[in-house]
Amino acid sequence: MENFIVKKIDRDIVNECVDVFIDTFTKEPWYDVYESKDKVVKYFNNYLDNNCFLGYVCLLDEKVVAMSIGMKKSSIEGMEYYIDEFCISYKLQGKGIGSKFMKYIKEDIQKQELNGMLLNTKKNYPAYKFYLKNGFKQIDDLVVLGI
Repeated sequence: MENFIVKKIDRDIVNECVDVFIDTFTKEPWYDVYESKDKVVKYFNNYLDNNCFLGYVCLLDEKVVAMSIGMKKSSIEGMEYYIDEFCISYKLQGKGIGSKFMKYIKEDIQKQELNGMLLNTKKNYPAYKFYLKNGFKQIDDLVVLGI
């Protein structure tokens, strides 16, 4: 892919990331509803304000086509990259961009000496198969709880 660039997310690119995020997650299979773009911008900026923030953006022909936002998370084994949001532009899913982007992230976290990556997803969403294809393994005894 020509003109494929991956870099760390910064405030200069947040609005473009938010546009791709909203455009993607308001469609099938997620159908998320967002009260306002401003709330999503604030959500992204809250991440950037976190001293453990780690986020990547993928540009194709100088346009945002993918992003990963999360944080460095401490574990007994050291630090890991916890991905909270991973998004490939709805229009470009299934074209290999996500796998290429994920490969770059894996290589970068190894350079940072992080021990691995963690994320949550739903089994019945296409993302589940994407993550398995890209080397993630289901942790069978892990349960996500909320209150």
